[in-house]
Amino acid sequence: MAKHLILVAGNIGAGKTSLTERLAARLGWQAAYESVADNPYLADFYKDMRVWSFHLQIFFLGHRAVQHRTLAAAPTSAIIDRSIYEDGYVFARALYQLGNMTERDYYAYRRLFELVVNGLPAPALLLYLQASVPTLVHRIRNRSRDIEAGITADYLALLDSFYEDWLADFDLCPVLTIPADRLDFVRRRDHLEVIVERIEDKLAGKEVVVFPTNC
Repeated sequence: MAKHLILVAGNIGAGKTSLTERLAARLGWQAAYESVADNPYLADFYKDMRVWSFHLQIFFLGHRAVQHRTLAAAPTSAIIDRSIYEDGYVFARALYQLGNMTERDYYAYRRLFELVVNGLPAPALLLYLQASVPTLVHRIRNRSRDIEAGITADYLALLDSFYEDWLADFDLCPVLTIPADRLDFVRRRDHLEVIVERIEDKLAGKEVVVFPTNC
């Protein structure tokens, strides 16, 4: 298989990290993940979102831009857990919509965001993990992360609507939508293999890529 840069996108709790880990191991790809443990703004952001949202989004923008560009230039295929595009089109938009980022900061961020992403090499494929809000809520509760304690179904539904808006106009590369409600790629190797097959089909240029209904 030729060298590719693959991005994994999806709402909170959709299974991005789990899928990234398994695809990287299965296909021998280099994997990259979100910056959480070494993020200097995350703890402050959760204490006061209005004060720290702009700083956090700028940090993520720089981190993901370097990650994207570095892996695009790497000699082997790579897969990234969460794309840089989601930051601007989904999460920063949600912060602004909910009043946690001022209009001034939001439009300053968006100008910089557009400048940065327009200079990035296009990915080969975007994997979109699509899961219902009840599924997302269930998974978030099961993993019991302190920083996710305040995430509500309404917030997840808002993010979901922004994902739909973003993907409706996304044309940088092919998109493979993975039905994450019914594909248990964590516990079932056969489900992971179905995803691998569909990825290979998509990278080979096949336009009609369907997941079996009996998964």
